[in-house]
Amino acid sequence: MHSVTVDLEAASTTQLVNALSVIATELAQREAPDSAAACLELAETLSAAADMQESVLAGFIGRVDAAGEQARWGYPSTRAWLRSRLGMRESRAKERLTLARQRHRLPLVAERLAAGELSYGYATTVADSVARLDDTDCARAETMLLGMADQGFSAGKVAAFGRRIRDVIAERDGTEDAPDEDTKRGYARSWLTTTRSLDGGRYVKGWLNPEDAAIWDGTLAPLAKPAGPDDRRDVAERTAAALSSVLSGGHKASKVTVICDLETLTGGNAPARLTDGTPIPAAQARRIALAAGVSPLLLGRGNTPLYLGYRERFASAAQRQVLETLYPSCAVRGCEMPGTLCEVDHVHGWALGNSPTDIDQLALTCGWHNRFKHTSPDQIHISKDPDGRYVYRLLPPAHARTRTGTGPPGGTGPPDDPLDWAA
Repeated sequence: MHSVTVDLEAASTTQLVNALSVIATELAQREAPDSAAACLELAETLSAAADMQESVLAGFIGRVDAAGEQARWGYPSTRAWLRSRLGMRESRAKERLTLARQRHRLPLVAERLAAGELSYGYATTVADSVARLDDTDCARAETMLLGMADQGFSAGKVAAFGRRIRDVIAERDGTEDAPDEDTKRGYARSWLTTTRSLDGGRYVKGWLNPEDAAIWDGTLAPLAKPAGPDDRRDVAERTAAALSSVLSGGHKASKVTVICDLETLTGGNAPARLTDGTPIPAAQARRIALAAGVSPLLLGRGNTPLYLGYRERFASAAQRQVLETLYPSCAVRGCEMPGTLCEVDHVHGWALGNSPTDIDQLALTCGWHNRFKHTSPDQIHISKDPDGRYVYRLLPPAHARTRTGTGPPGGTGPPDDPLDWAA
């Protein structure tokens, strides 16, 4: 039995979390009381405490998500971090991330959840309902949905009302008969609009007529199927990955040629360029050259072409077929991207005159981890499993290993499983 003494006012957040962990460990080892009535009362008390902990967890997740900290640890998204590192199911990861992202727009929900006056179930229901509303409608919806919760409606009923919240707001404001811009476009011709976000991504919205929808379904549907029982991505994530694969050429031949100087490829700072003159930063050009399945045109002194590689030069169709058989998903442990949507990766890199194209020197990695491996090689530990497949394991950033004193055992290499490292 452990003893915990904490000065609540003087203790830091870290000390409080550590104390809570000790208490939870001790509580988990206790047998439930014999009295069913006592268990019912204790369950309600413990559930309320757990809801307040969810409020704290939402704050932690929100800070990680806003700062993009998960990317420095080798995870392409916050949801991937929640699934892989925290062991959450996809539905729970999505639910917690939505609450973390929406809580700053839901002051009443955040306050009542933290005070133990609102359950986690209601809080996530409201957060999911307002996720696609603007700030003005969000405030109105928060009041309406909390009012339903206070009247005793179940979380399921509140969720059902939340799904109709747009129509309710439009009817109340007298704008339900006004056609929106999308409706004005009509439905005879397909259209697509994109808006760039502050972090460089894009929001995409559009409409496909029946003919174009058939092409969409015929092309993307086969690629958007789950990779297997362990593929916990939802349909939206699988569809986006399938579209990205098609747009980038996927496992088909690349039609893009990147022109770069030999000095750039070997560490220089001169930018590369596309055939239309579009500049490519030197670091990105090196990453493109390192990835199999591209066409780099290397220029020596005097802009003399040295070598023009083709996709088959790096990884033939037959090699790709073998790799997809060996790697049902990305070689990075915990990544669920299907192998059919991954890029062919040279395990030990690529160098002019020494391009390892043997099948036992290649692996499949998703585009995000392919870039991460190139930019953060010290955070990837490569080994082989008993079947000869390469396994890439993510390691914490160097500063985290130094701070926690969890360097490689004996200073000779990383542990067998980076999940054993202190985070």
